[in-house]
Amino acid sequence: MWYRCSGRLPLCMLLLALCLPFAAAAAAADDSSHPLEPLDLSSPRATLNSLLTTADSYFRLASEEYWNTPSRAIADRLHEIGIKAEQTIDLSEVPPAARFEIGRDAIIYLYEVLSRIELPPMVDIPDAAFYADADADGTDDKSASWTIPHTEITIARVAEGPRSGEFLFDPETVARAGEFYIKTRMQPYLRDVPLEYFAEKRAYLSIASGIISPHTIEGLPNWLKRGVYGQAVWKLLSLVILVAFTVLMIWLIHRLARYGISRRPAAAYLYRLVTPLTLLLLTPLVFDVGHRELTLTGWMSEGLTLLAAAVAYFSLAWIAWTGSLVLADAIVASPKISEKSLNAHLLRLAARIIGIVAVISIIFYVSNQLGVPLYGLVAGLGVGGIAIALAAQNTLEHFIGSLNLFADQPVRVGDLCRYGEDPNRDWQRMGTVESIGLRSTRIRGIDDTVTTIPNGDFSKMHLVNYSLRSCTLLLTVLGLRYETTDDQLRYVLVSLRDLLLSHPRVSDQDPRVRFAGFGDYSLNVEVRVNINTADPNEFRAIREDIYLHFMKIVKDAGTGFAFPSRTVYHTRDEGLDGEHQQASEAQVRAWCAAQELPFPTFTTDYREKVRNTLDYPPEGSPEASQ
Repeated sequence: MWYRCSGRLPLCMLLLALCLPFAAAAAAADDSSHPLEPLDLSSPRATLNSLLTTADSYFRLASEEYWNTPSRAIADRLHEIGIKAEQTIDLSEVPPAARFEIGRDAIIYLYEVLSRIELPPMVDIPDAAFYADADADGTDDKSASWTIPHTEITIARVAEGPRSGEFLFDPETVARAGEFYIKTRMQPYLRDVPLEYFAEKRAYLSIASGIISPHTIEGLPNWLKRGVYGQAVWKLLSLVILVAFTVLMIWLIHRLARYGISRRPAAAYLYRLVTPLTLLLLTPLVFDVGHRELTLTGWMSEGLTLLAAAVAYFSLAWIAWTGSLVLADAIVASPKISEKSLNAHLLRLAARIIGIVAVISIIFYVSNQLGVPLYGLVAGLGVGGIAIALAAQNTLEHFIGSLNLFADQPVRVGDLCRYGEDPNRDWQRMGTVESIGLRSTRIRGIDDTVTTIPNGDFSKMHLVNYSLRSCTLLLTVLGLRYETTDDQLRYVLVSLRDLLLSHPRVSDQDPRVRFAGFGDYSLNVEVRVNINTADPNEFRAIREDIYLHFMKIVKDAGTGFAFPSRTVYHTRDEGLDGEHQQASEAQVRAWCAAQELPFPTFTTDYREKVRNTLDYPPEGSPEASQ
């Protein structure tokens, strides 16, 4: 800097006076005795000093130690100093995912600009005491700001948020830092900077790699250092090779995972997570190499950052969606849950809901990181939700019916059931449940046809589940010929009871076999017993065996089964029995004379007189003595 001051001693003395405070602050910044001391951001003067001194420390370390002997330790120190320098700028309006790159570029451009323009004397820059006096006078202005004379570079006090009260270079200055640099890059340096023209060299240099030294990069052929879209050719070639290698690795891992799925079905659930996990692990690696080793700049650096963030969060969403389905499928694969049952479908639905919630949460978080306004997404989801709800009323009704079936569980997959009411005997609403989905239930009828019923309707039907019974009722009526005598009938009744008591598959201790009444053409015997089985096919076989025994008993009794018939008797009418007629009429007259006519009902005395006087059980039965 001194060679520029020959013949201009007054100007040099003024610049020296301006730079002395910065040099003192730089010495303080380099002092390692207080490594955790925060930057002073209490006023525009302090913030300006903090930016310049921190940047001086950064470039001094880069030029003196890192230039010829790069190492990871020095690169990490440079990274820490760069992050510290970013504390002087307001990045609140920058998407979180791009704050590092935009902040780094803004610091470099502002440092270059501030080193080339004429800064006012330090005494003219407001300090903390100035604002303390303003607070004491009651003239405190939370939006207080200070603009460097003859520029649009502004340092303003943050009004709200976690950094409230600090003075930072305002968001507009950060956004226009590159513009300010372009306008001043042809100006000479007015400060003694450790590393000149870095903003121009950084297009092909790599300051924080720890592997390739800037000295080595300086020795590359000129065509490799030439800029294309703001980046050096060697950086672009390295980035293309790195991305191509990463894509190839992901493709190979994906192919190997698919090969594993086809060869090992039991582990197919876990193989589905291989590709998104690979993306999630490789993306930060590529991002780190792209920034630490290549140190891309400008829009390409910001684009790579946003792309890396998008891929990483896309991988997380993929893992959340696939992982929930994998967990549900793993549970459904257990022997206790049928593949086509409602439980299996609801597990998958719950997994999908969890996956959707996770994906939506990630989308909202990513949108916030990328600077997309959340209120637009929320409004869009609200309008879309209303539209979907109106368009899917029937589907929602059937889904609620599915929830009702899950809560009540009247039937399960494999159950034999009767559903609804049969309009006639030929229409048999009975079958085996094949599947219970989220919208409908499929039932295979006893005629081997398949009926699909929406769950909203199915949940409202009267459902009879035959598979839940512990036994099966056998109910039949035997019609015997009217020529059967009372003793023959007694023989049939006793033989039927004895048969059912002795049968090993009849569960009743007292089989209900009774003479039920007089039919149009038969004497009806009702048989009602429980068969010890719930399997329809086995029940039919047992019933067949019992019916064959019934036929033998009726045959052994010397009677037969009645069939619809009409018997016509040809005889001479002998008239009524006059003797019995006179006796019955005399009995009625006697009741009237004694005022004992039992109409409309019997008297109380008569009821007590005749109660329990009939011989029952009849004489000759085992229970007659009781």
